[in-house]
Amino acid sequence: MKTLRDVKIGDTVKVVKLHGEGAVKRRIMDMGLTKGVEVNLRKVAPLGDPLEITVRGYELSIRKADAQMIEVE
Repeated sequence: MKTLRDVKIGDTVKVVKLHGEGAVKRRIMDMGLTKGVEVNLRKVAPLGDPLEITVRGYELSIRKADAQMIEVE
């Protein structure tokens, strides 16, 4: 299983599945990260957290812990 945390800078991937439950999963979905959407990893902070991604035409920063819950292909 490949997650958003494993993606290299500059790669564009497609969200396959969201793991996690309840409020955490809902928050991720509210940010626009839903099944089938394409995500481009733009930058990673110097210490590795957070990740800056482009999704649905806007830039978003997410924590590594949240990125680990997003399965991609």
